[in-house]
Amino acid sequence: MSRRRPASHPSADDLLTELERLTARALEHAEFQRAQVELAEALQRELLPSALPQPPGLRAAARYAPARHGLSIGGDWYDGFRLPDGSVAFSLGDVQGHDVEAAALMGQVRIGLRAVAATAADPGEVLERANDLLISLDSRRFATCSFLRYDPATGELSHARAGHVPPVWANGDGRWGHCTDEGGPPLGVLPGAKYPVTRHRLSGTGVFALVTDGVIEGPAFPIDAGLDRVATVLRERVTDEPDELAAELLRVADLTGHTDDAAVLLLRHDL
Repeated sequence: MSRRRPASHPSADDLLTELERLTARALEHAEFQRAQVELAEALQRELLPSALPQPPGLRAAARYAPARHGLSIGGDWYDGFRLPDGSVAFSLGDVQGHDVEAAALMGQVRIGLRAVAATAADPGEVLERANDLLISLDSRRFATCSFLRYDPATGELSHARAGHVPPVWANGDGRWGHCTDEGGPPLGVLPGAKYPVTRHRLSGTGVFALVTDGVIEGPAFPIDAGLDRVATVLRERVTDEPDELAAELLRVADLTGHTDDAAVLLLRHDL
């Protein structure tokens, strides 16, 4: 019978060589991840607006918090801009994914909404055209979105949403609630989709808030509980400065244990 030779054990030099190889690979991966994060942060700085319009009777404020895992940016955005007819538009939304591609597509959707709104101020039509545009890009990703138009001449705020969580509002007289409009499907999913429009006549003192699901949903919170918490904050602090109130709303995300990025857009009216 032949005797089996004992298995050879790696030497200390072999172990050190393997450790150096694994360390070099880990450093290379870390450098790649860091480069992605830096690129994402640069995209965020360029794609989110540095300021929001402040039309008569309305003050706007916004906040953004990055995701807690992965890259420090995802597809959440907020925006505000003036329209040719003298009204003002605001949008807030979330592109599927948490990577550089999501951030880049977010920029395309945001700019696409601006371009469409210049010739179709009605929020429902704006979302219809933006939906067709996103489908034509064949990105294989979708976006949820709320689009608002405020007319300073009439005090009317019109709103449409595409698969997005409903707005929350509160007035200085104690009234509050969630918007119960029907809404339509996310952008980029269904060709020819329609988006119903809800119209509100703003009066007195109050706040109208848009949030992404990263604010109100997480391992510790269902969406309904998150919306109720946002409503409570608005109700209790309806007279706060818009910037302070927007920052307070973003803290709701800390209660949910969220891992998604989060964005808040707050409109304070005094009419």
